Amino acid sequence: MDKQNEWLTTKEAANQLRISPRTLNNARSTGTGIVISYHKIGSRIFYDKLDVDNYIKHHTYRHTGEMTQKEK
Repeated sequence: MDKQNEWLTTKEAANQLRISPRTLNNARSTGTGIVISYHKIGSRIFYDKLDVDNYIKHHTYRHTGEMTQKEK
């Protein structure tokens, strides 16, 4: 049986990313910066915890030169 993914509110996702909810809201509205897929149900926004975890995983570096290489 497949386990359902855990959904996070904007506040919970922002806490996991160590940013403010306002920063995450702005990124979602503008499509720039921290871009993570989200679900909108009614007026509520939810992020899949796996998407947040993957964002963190793919934006982890050992040194600053590595960041430029991954961005290419």
